[in-house]
Amino acid sequence: MSEFTHFNAAGAAHMVDVGTKPDTHRVAIAEGRITMHAGTLAKILAGDHRKGDVLGIARIAGIMGAKRTADLIPLCHPIALTRVDIEFDTQTIPDAVLCRATAETVGPTGVEMEALTAVQTALATIYDMCKAVDRGMCIEAVRLLEKRGGRSGHWQRSAD
Repeated sequence: MSEFTHFNAAGAAHMVDVGTKPDTHRVAIAEGRITMHAGTLAKILAGDHRKGDVLGIARIAGIMGAKRTADLIPLCHPIALTRVDIEFDTQTIPDAVLCRATAETVGPTGVEMEALTAVQTALATIYDMCKAVDRGMCIEAVRLLEKRGGRSGHWQRSAD
């Protein structure tokens, strides 16, 4: 296992120097879900929620979250994203909205944190928009699925 990179030789937190790393095409895919009551999911799918299109607004929030990751995570580098894609799917048993985010860039550092932040922001937006009818919703299983590019190459989560 590698060492933690966000600590210097003296053990103090620092921002990793990526100035000498080559620009490469980098992709990260993350996912998560928010579980809820069946009636809450039905309202989301019907599109008649009084606050508007829940998934449409959550998609925009996820994109915005990815773009603001460096403002939220203290040692993240601000990076120029070339693409952020947010996909939603639904399931029953348990009733849930699934979110998958893909973040891409061409640069010297990866986009894993941007993909993870996109998922969490999108799911938190769903919670915010639906909490008046279901405060028991639960955001869970947020995780990185895959990353490509950079010195460490390709990594993919094994099947659970």
